[in-house]
Amino acid sequence: MAKKTLNDDIIDLSDRRAMEGLMNRVAGADVGLAVDEAQELMYQAWESNDPIERIELAEQALQKSADCADAWVLLAEESADSLSQALTYFQKGVEAGERALGKQAFEQDKGYFWGLLETRPYMRARFGLAECLWDNGDRDAAIGHYQSMLELNPNDNQGVRHVLLGCLLDEKRHEEAEKLIQAYSEDWSAVMRYSQALLAFRREQDTDNSRGYRKQALESNKHVPAYLSGRRKMPKYLPDYVGIGDKIEAVAYVFDNRQAWLDTPGAIPWLLKGKR
Repeated sequence: MAKKTLNDDIIDLSDRRAMEGLMNRVAGADVGLAVDEAQELMYQAWESNDPIERIELAEQALQKSADCADAWVLLAEESADSLSQALTYFQKGVEAGERALGKQAFEQDKGYFWGLLETRPYMRARFGLAECLWDNGDRDAAIGHYQSMLELNPNDNQGVRHVLLGCLLDEKRHEEAEKLIQAYSEDWSAVMRYSQALLAFRREQDTDNSRGYRKQALESNKHVPAYLSGRRKMPKYLPDYVGIGDKIEAVAYVFDNRQAWLDTPGAIPWLLKGKR
């Protein structure tokens, strides 16, 4: 299974997906096509707290329509017993989403994905696929998916940019990382600010410029250095919710991004100097 990646979303994932079902019903969406009926079953699945019932509903949804991307997503997340199987399910989900949306949607609705409810199952499947590809060692393919998702939805409701930025730094694709940071320059999350500081240190070492970014990072979340350096122990279990500027955000950031700092000689001691 793909690793759990945290972002700054403060709404439980299953609750949000269940909320989409309510939004769909309030909007009075027609449920006539098989894929629409299958999606209704998935909204029921998201509302259920019974894991067995959720999987059964996903299987029923696929019996109605193999084009139900969310059904493949649920099976990947809750039924797959290996990374390989999860990857297969997510791939099937992406293909299902492509069929359900049709080629025209990718041309006409590019830039507005996620804003349209019908695009969300596809985007969920593609996110999961990218995570699995990364964990499976196919890093270039994973990065390509994340970049394409941002083209489809620049508003990035899923927090793709945060995951992508970590991937780019891990792969030392610094120019692409810089462009991504500039594209979302108003994002003052710990992910963006600490990544900017790390990137500057890699390029310049200790300069006025890199120290300026370090200062911004520390202002965005003062708790990161303690967890990053090991001075404060990481919790045994990851939090379900992530805030802004708090210890939980710091834990989430370090969980996903520690390796990039460890791979940069002198980076963590340099960061700690900014706390003095």
